[in-house]
Amino acid sequence: MDFLKDEIHSATDVVRNFSTMLSKVKSGDPKKIFIMKNNKFEAVLLNLEEYKRMQEAMLLLETIYKQKK
Repeated sequence: MDFLKDEIHSATDVVRNFSTMLSKVKSGDPKKIFIMKNNKFEAVLLNLEEYKRMQEAMLLLETIYKQKK
């Protein structure tokens, strides 16, 4: 998993700056925000287009996997 320093935020930071972070992710800079709680990665905030792209890729891979069985 690759991530940049500016993509990692504590859960507290996300709560305090949610609107700003959401706007940044929505614009694609950064494309994702990793959320940490108690020094552990807990979640990822993605913009909707990136999520849709990942869902489509997952469906395609599932289809290919089923065809190979």
